[in-house]
Amino acid sequence: MSASLPPLQSAQLIDGQLVSGEGFVEPIINPATGDVLISIAEASLEQLEQAVLAANNAFPAWSRTTPAQRSGLLLAIAEAIESNAELLARLESLNCGKPLHLARRDDIPATADVFRFFAGAVRCQQGQLAGEYIPGHTSMVRRDPVGVIASIAPWNYPLMMAAWKIAPALAAGNTLVFKPSEHTPLSILALAPVLAQILPPGVLNIVCGSGEGVGSQLVGHPKVRMVSLTGDIITGQKILQSASRTLKRTHLELGGKAPVIVCDDADLDAVVEGIRTHGFYNAGQDCTSACRIYAEKGIHDRLTTALGDAIGNIRFARKKDSDNEMGPLISTRQRDRVASFVERALGLPHIEQVTGAAMHSGPGFYYQPTLLAGCRQQDEIVQREVFGPVVTITRVEDPRQALEWANDSEYALASSVWTRDLDKAFQLANRLQYGCTWINTHFMLASEMPHGGLKRSGYGKDLSSDSLQDYSVVRHIMARHKPL
Repeated sequence: MSASLPPLQSAQLIDGQLVSGEGFVEPIINPATGDVLISIAEASLEQLEQAVLAANNAFPAWSRTTPAQRSGLLLAIAEAIESNAELLARLESLNCGKPLHLARRDDIPATADVFRFFAGAVRCQQGQLAGEYIPGHTSMVRRDPVGVIASIAPWNYPLMMAAWKIAPALAAGNTLVFKPSEHTPLSILALAPVLAQILPPGVLNIVCGSGEGVGSQLVGHPKVRMVSLTGDIITGQKILQSASRTLKRTHLELGGKAPVIVCDDADLDAVVEGIRTHGFYNAGQDCTSACRIYAEKGIHDRLTTALGDAIGNIRFARKKDSDNEMGPLISTRQRDRVASFVERALGLPHIEQVTGAAMHSGPGFYYQPTLLAGCRQQDEIVQREVFGPVVTITRVEDPRQALEWANDSEYALASSVWTRDLDKAFQLANRLQYGCTWINTHFMLASEMPHGGLKRSGYGKDLSSDSLQDYSVVRHIMARHKPL
């Protein structure tokens, strides 16, 4: 291991103790170089059982803590993240390959903010009014925690996704067994010793392993009362099938294929800058990526030319970190998957390669930022989630056709509308069947606002006070009393 690397932790957190895994050993790769950073043993079935039982045993006491008590601990976690910001940013950069300056600027502050938000939100919950709905009886409604939550996070934003899973569940009074992606466990494992000092034993357990092994056993455990996943549709379907056997609650965010409707009167420069940034952020490995453009005929050609020039200048694989705007894909498998999508698309006579469409020749799992024009609504590259630095552009006759085609998708997570006409913008936004629609921007997230999809993009909300409701159950309590 190079002396320049930050400390790499491999111990998992089970019942307040840091323990080494006893299962299959997984190499952790730096996608920017292809080098092995460290090898980490996943949790054994016995360790997984210990983690679930620890969470189950910790639940009665933790669920009875006050919002103020839980808030204080969440604030302590936020402070710990900020105190270790440089280390955590370096680990995110190493483990995901993303430019370090972006991890410092975006990932770590956003992670801390999520814990700070839920520390405040849990103290501001409001319930339904208590009252007498049957003479001689007084009713009240409570929101109580669900129980043990199994949280499974993806590899694209390891620490931030951990915050999205952990913070609302803990704030609502649940206990957790959290499984990071087997590809990207480094940042949450680095934080584990601090979490062990802040939280009571068993309240938060962290186990590593594959989805097929550790993940499936965790989902199927009878003492787990809810499963929260951010992943793909196929994984979500498997979790639903498994959860149905014990009637577990599920909270699923299952990907996206974000349409970008560009009207003739849009600000061309703003559109180009927005798509250049938010179509290729994190190498396009984002469920909300601005990847599916529907451009009205009057702006289509100018947009294609300007966007091609802008995308062709995106900097990546440079030796100096601050020179890079885009990182690599997470693995050779993901890079090859993206390449196969583009190869099949370019096999169609109507699709034009505007820029990119090739693997990078140097080390690391990079794929060139790619723009494909002439794409049609029925094309695979338009309909399926590529999850890489690939944007398609499709000509439409008018906003009505753009709206129809945008909604003609199995995905329904995020979308955007670009026009100077505010009336038109809101008419389109109101009719787009997506969990989030931005107007004249894209990919702006705030802890105060809900994030989640419709259709096959899943259900349940991350962020916002709506997430607290997802991680709690409604109970009615009625008391009979004697009249005065």
